[in-house]
Amino acid sequence: MNNMWGDMSQYSEIYWPWPIAIYLFLAGLSAGATMVALLVKWNRHESEQNSIWDAMIRAGAITAPLTICAGLLLLIFDLGKPLTFYLLLIKFNFGSVMSLGVLALLIYVPFSFVFALCVFGEEICKFKLLAFLRPIVNLLSSFAKASKLFERVLFILALCVGAYTGFLLSAVMKIPLWNTPVLPILFLLSGFSSGIAASILVGLLFFKGSLNKDSIKYLLVLDLRAILFEIPLLFILFVGMYFEGGTSALAAQQALTHEVYGKIFWIGVLGTGLIAPIIIAFTALKNHAYKPAFIVLNSFVVLCGVILLRYYIVYAGQICTGA
Repeated sequence: MNNMWGDMSQYSEIYWPWPIAIYLFLAGLSAGATMVALLVKWNRHESEQNSIWDAMIRAGAITAPLTICAGLLLLIFDLGKPLTFYLLLIKFNFGSVMSLGVLALLIYVPFSFVFALCVFGEEICKFKLLAFLRPIVNLLSSFAKASKLFERVLFILALCVGAYTGFLLSAVMKIPLWNTPVLPILFLLSGFSSGIAASILVGLLFFKGSLNKDSIKYLLVLDLRAILFEIPLLFILFVGMYFEGGTSALAAQQALTHEVYGKIFWIGVLGTGLIAPIIIAFTALKNHAYKPAFIVLNSFVVLCGVILLRYYIVYAGQICTGA
């Protein structure tokens, strides 16, 4: 298996390598970006005719399908038999978390593309080579815009995909760090946080002409709230493992004090991904000040923290087993 950040041969065998961690990160980010676009549309501009042009809506709409497709491609090739991946799409076991997740993804991916077409349909049809897509774009846009149900279903699907990334790991009974009901909630919240950070960065980079400061401030408040919930969830995760006793308690101790993964957790996940954004929020961005440089810095450290959280959970879970 491929390994990340050095040779892992001195540790336990890694069955789920770094592509799985990246896939979990991208899937959560995609779900978060979809939720960001819809929340901004519903809560900030629902009564405005030009709400669809808000940079945060546009950023979320384009980020969601691209990141989920990139994550799925990474997952398919990591499985080792990419040509037989289609079997997962036609053989469902409704008692399997993986099958239920694939089913959610099977519906979520095309829905996310439809939403992106609703947002960018006019720009797409301006290209002569793509003019033939206008009837399809008009049909899909009319369907999606005419029915609030479409957006609600898409939001629910995004919630399912975001939580599924945690359920996928928590279903593995033999690994104490994974087998906890806290993980799906933690991954959902951190995925939402990464979706906010990615949408803000994409909006600032590519959609400057349609930036809305109020939307960015709204998302920064949501991001801070998500982070403030993530910290106690991490505390509950490890305290729960400790009081469970036995191998779970030992695994928690190993994961927090490991010479490599302990540092990743305390410095990367907690320090960079959670504490640093809180400090930025209460200093440089105090009173919701619009300071682009600090907003970019805040988004960057959030993304670093979320990807390190996925890496930490995937690798430390397999290595720190309490054995």
